[in-house]
Amino acid sequence: MLQALVVNSVTLVDNLMIGELGDLALSGVSSSNRYYLIANFCGNAIIAAGVIFLSQYYGAEDEGKMKECFRILLIFSLMTAVFFTILARIFPERILRFIIDDDDVVSVGAQYLRICCISYVPTILSMSIAGSMRALGKPRVPMMISIFSVILNVLFDYALIFGHFGLPALEVSGAALATLLARIIEMTIYLLVLKQSDLPFKTAVKDLFSFDRGLTKRLLSKAVPLLFNEFLYTFGTTFLLKCYSSRGVTVNTAYTMSMTFADLFFVLFSGMATATSVLIGIPLGAGEMEKARDNGYKLFVFSLLLSVLFGSLMFSASYLFPLLYRNVSEEALALAENFMKIMAFFFVVYMFNTQTYFTLRAGGQTRATMVMDSFFMWLVNIPVVYFFAYHTAIPVIFVYVIGQSTDFIKGFLSWHLLRREKWVANLTV
Repeated sequence: MLQALVVNSVTLVDNLMIGELGDLALSGVSSSNRYYLIANFCGNAIIAAGVIFLSQYYGAEDEGKMKECFRILLIFSLMTAVFFTILARIFPERILRFIIDDDDVVSVGAQYLRICCISYVPTILSMSIAGSMRALGKPRVPMMISIFSVILNVLFDYALIFGHFGLPALEVSGAALATLLARIIEMTIYLLVLKQSDLPFKTAVKDLFSFDRGLTKRLLSKAVPLLFNEFLYTFGTTFLLKCYSSRGVTVNTAYTMSMTFADLFFVLFSGMATATSVLIGIPLGAGEMEKARDNGYKLFVFSLLLSVLFGSLMFSASYLFPLLYRNVSEEALALAENFMKIMAFFFVVYMFNTQTYFTLRAGGQTRATMVMDSFFMWLVNIPVVYFFAYHTAIPVIFVYVIGQSTDFIKGFLSWHLLRREKWVANLTV
């Protein structure tokens, strides 16, 4: 969680620097980053599926299978990164026009996307190694590397966006180049750490394409629902942004600012994801079913208690927007503040549903996660928001409240899936 907090803090600083270029630049970069989220989540879905098996094989002390899991998650996640990179290089304007129908925003966003998309491959490679290390309960090295990487990213941003240290002021293109350089350096460090380590999943380059057919089939049977779910979910969040942005570029800018700031508090989700994977996945792999079940419910209660604290802090922090952004319109600032207050109010509900998702995933229940996550979004949340955004004249802030309220319904589904306890399963036998 500390790692996520540092990363999101620096991302906020990055966002503030781009905000110095005005509403247009901020909206263009944020729209490009929506596409990055889709690519990132799809690659991470395969990594997450591999980590489910890797953590359980770690509990079962089967080093050979751990190596195979790492090879499978690495190759298939890199394939998704290459796919999304090619699409972004060829069709940047078309991708962005789906998100927001504004020629100026699309033009600025395309400058950023053409360069930044090259960073997808090194990012996914780093995520594969980091995710595998965390699955073994070894988060310290990934945390240190990520902190170094994001600080480096901010320094590159400062130099390349505004033209410091004798470098040209490249503005939006400079922000994209800064991200690319930081991701390449981060990947290089991870590869060096892996080469020098004795991690049980470490594998030789010559064996990268050596897969056991049975394990590959079982892993992909979990990965495909996760991949499908992550694509539908992130595509859904992008479509929701499109619905809100139909009320103007100011809404797009405000939503971006609020989400970037809110991510400082959503780090709780990141911390609970890692804890759930380790405290449930490893006991399941060792055949300690009662311990895994007990850990699952304790983590659930603990996450809800923490969510009350984090939600309260988020609400208080919402008043800081006017102090942070100097070159953004007052309308966007006021709207961003209201967006964040609403998220703070719903924080406990978000945590309830998210912790259920992490618990189900740790036990390999990827189809159940798809039902409660992306299926619910497309069958309930999106139709509701679409109707009120495009077919009514009510203010966008009320459209947002109505959309978030559907999470109460999702909570009943989440609880039902959790109480079935099909997630208490050993996948190594």
